[in-house]
Amino acid sequence: MTDRLRAPAETAVRKCMRLQAGESCLIVTDDKRKAIGEALYEVAAERTDDALLMQYPPGDQHGEEPPQQVAAAMGAHDVVLAPTTKSLSHTKARSEANAAGARVATLPGITEAVFVTGLDANYSDIKKHCKRIHSAVSGAEHVRVQTDRGTDIVFRPGDREWRQDTGIVHEAGEMSNLPAGEVFLSPETADGTFVVDGTMMPHGLLDDGQTLDFEVEDGQVVEIGDDAVREEIEAAAESVGDAAYNLAELGIGTNVGVTDLVGSVLLDEKAAGTVHIAIGDDHAIGGDVEAPIHLDGVLRDPTVYVEGEELDLPSGV
Repeated sequence: MTDRLRAPAETAVRKCMRLQAGESCLIVTDDKRKAIGEALYEVAAERTDDALLMQYPPGDQHGEEPPQQVAAAMGAHDVVLAPTTKSLSHTKARSEANAAGARVATLPGITEAVFVTGLDANYSDIKKHCKRIHSAVSGAEHVRVQTDRGTDIVFRPGDREWRQDTGIVHEAGEMSNLPAGEVFLSPETADGTFVVDGTMMPHGLLDDGQTLDFEVEDGQVVEIGDDAVREEIEAAAESVGDAAYNLAELGIGTNVGVTDLVGSVLLDEKAAGTVHIAIGDDHAIGGDVEAPIHLDGVLRDPTVYVEGEELDLPSGV
């Protein structure tokens, strides 16, 4: 393990997951994230004699299920950390591992730079920001997001619950992304326009002045103003139809340690002072749509209204 990976690995294993000596721990990684996986494994192996590292070839797309033996192992361990090229967050393997009682942290698309930067944060402060935002939005019948770039969209949560991604995963069955820091929801429906001007795959960090425009009606994306994003969604739609166009998520970033967008969705969507909106799968975050895609788009400088009252967002990028 390189010295620069030691500190973030310790933060993840010791603080975020609070791995105990008598617990089992599984590190799931792939050929492209081997260094991060090995760093986490080495720290975990210092905490418990029951640590295991499993590595497999990178998947083809986010949300793709891992190999069967990996999925089975995830549900058989107390703690699971998954630094992978393609996200395991929105998979049955992750959901079933949580249902079996595992504490899970996924690190989708993580790079060494993001690992070092994103884990260098005060997760106690992040938890406080999450708690305040969660308290403000819980129970709201509608939430409106606007930006100077043209975003004006209203989300209606219905009976679905807002969730907190604090990075503190100490209870059985809990799950978080790492790096962490967001309050999020899979809304029952939404209507309006959203304009991404931060980060979105397959582009990464957008150039100054570049925007991606989307129109939403009754919870479905009906217009996509970008060829590359449209092609990804159309490819997913070949197997699941309209589910690929589902308006899947509204997230509010709470990680005040992220001071600049860097082009990593995993990190940028957590930046305090941003909002992200996702298309596709939501079954793993409280929705009822399963799709082989979950595309997050990050919006800079949003104004968020909860029941008509402006929400005080944490200061950030």
